[in-house]
This record gives sequence, structure tokens and C-alpha cells, in this order.
Amino acid sequence: MNVVSPGDADERQLRVDLAAALRLAARNDWHEGVANHFSAAVSADGKKFLVNRRWKHFSMAKASELLLVDADDPETMNRPDAPDPSAWSIHSAIHRNLPHARVALHLHPPYATTLATLKDPTIYPIDQVTARFYKRIAYDLNFGGIATEQAEGERIATTIGNHRQVMMGNHGVTTVAPTVAEAFDAMYHLERAARQLVLAYQTGRELAIMSDEIAEATAAEWEVYKDAEFAHFDEMKHILDREGADYAD
Repeated sequence: MNVVSPGDADERQLRVDLAAALRLAARNDWHEGVANHFSAAVSADGKKFLVNRRWKHFSMAKASELLLVDADDPETMNRPDAPDPSAWSIHSAIHRNLPHARVALHLHPPYATTLATLKDPTIYPIDQVTARFYKRIAYDLNFGGIATEQAEGERIATTIGNHRQVMMGNHGVTTVAPTVAEAFDAMYHLERAARQLVLAYQTGRELAIMSDEIAEATAAEWEVYKDAEFAHFDEMKHILDREGADYAD
């Protein structure tokens, strides 16, 4: 099963990829009950997008059941199948304001969310994975409660700006990218980076933070392995396929 970019993909392929990402998030224990949400733009301007159904567990996500909504439609939340209010607040703002964010994954994974609870949630470059995010992640430290209000979503989108990931203080994390594969790979490595940093903090020893020069060089080297992001997602979908998952239904 090939991954294709949202700009070229038909809606069917996007549905399959997004459903697979939802299943994989549950598999990795990144989800939180029936909360959290993923989206993918299907229109050229990015404003028409797919999003997971309200309060449907990630582990049972199916391509055919994803909702198609319009970020400019004020009546969306009056639909009988309206998305989760926080999903609408965050994702409509992202797709309305950030054309480069074709895909947006919002989660509360354990290690990244642990970092988000700290006064200083910075991902310091202490190894290759943490260095991937050196000066490449936004930090939103103005938590205003559960993101059910439009203003909260707009602020989050503004904070993301041109970045591809945001650490949301007292909340969680979001990754955005041109494709589901890239957004998924970023989320995977963001949670791994957070785990590495949390484990390092637990030792009580001083962190060996890289110099700016080494951190930047290491972050730049990740681009050399860009194809691995697509291979990673493809391999994870092969695992789902081998297990007979019905996510593509």
C-alpha cells in the first residue's frame, strides 16, 4: 500500500492513511480514552478536511467512517454527526490558517505530555532524536483550558506558524505535515525524544546538552533520511495489514 501526498491523493487514499495512523496511535498507547483527533485536508485550499468521528476509539477507526467537514462552515457543530468540539476548535483553525499543514495529528502521549506539564518543556538536544527538533518545534505556553473555544484553536494555529510540531504547555502535542506519513513519523520521534529526556531527568544528573553547532548539524542530517519517514509509515501499515486490521474498510 503506497503513501501518496495529499496534494495528489484522492480522498480514498487519505482516508486509508488517516485511519491507519489512528489505529497505530492506539497501538502505541498515545491516545487518551475517546479523545484526541487527527485530520487531513482534501481540498486544494486545505479548508475541507477529514477528521475522526466524535468519541470513536482510535483502535476501531475505519476509512469510511471519517468525517468530511469544511473549516469555513459555521454550521458544522450543528450537524447530527458533528466532530468533537475540541477537534473542531483546533483542526478548523489549523486548516483555515496554515496551508502547509495538510495533515494535523493532536495527541496527549505520556512522555510528551509529561514534558508539557513542566515549567520548562523545552526538548533539549541530548541525543540524535532530541536533536531532530532543535529550533524546529514551537512552544505554546498559554493554555486556556480544554480547547473548545475558537480563540483557543486560533492561538494554537498562530503559535504553530511555519513549524511542523508544537509542544502545548499543560496540554499535549500536535504535529503537522504535508502527508500522513510525515506527520506520523514526526509524532513517533517526538514522543521518543520526550521519553529520552524524561528518563534523563529521572537520573538526577546534569544533562549533556549539545552545542548549538552540533545540534543544528544533527537536526539538518535528519533531512538526509527523509525517505525513511515514508518507509516507516508504509512498514507500520504492512503490520496492520498482516494482522488483518479492517482500518481500510
